[in-house]
Amino acid sequence: MSRAFVKESDAVEELPDKLISEHRNLVTPEGLTLIEAEVERLQAELAEAQQASDRDAIQRASRDLRYWKQRLATAEVQKPPSDRAAVAFGSVVTLERDDGRIQKYRIVGEDESDPAKGKISYVSPLAQALIEKSVGDVVHAGTGEAEIIKIE
Repeated sequence: MSRAFVKESDAVEELPDKLISEHRNLVTPEGLTLIEAEVERLQAELAEAQQASDRDAIQRASRDLRYWKQRLATAEVQKPPSDRAAVAFGSVVTLERDDGRIQKYRIVGEDESDPAKGKISYVSPLAQALIEKSVGDVVHAGTGEAEIIKIE
């Protein structure tokens, strides 16, 4: 069929792929589980969209599925740190800010990060400042400083 006989509203623009981070795809065991669940969810979403012949939903689900399959393929699962003497990927770090606030963060992979839930990406500035530091060390944190008071 000629494009002249297709309604303009029927045309589906190809969605650009989501950007993949340039950093190693380090993940915790829980992070791997989250990625696997997202791939499963998107496969079901794609199947539903295909059954409904919803071209926009097919495009969105296909793009997201490509991203998460790539993240699954490149995932490097990291064992929880056994040494609590220094901060490492997977560590839970308790900080005391210079204003007296106590904050606790777990250092996780990029796709797992959720600062509001106390999970920060290992490539974030705060995590980079914390890695390889010990209890009692003071690090730059935002506009102030914070002392490491506990490593789990």
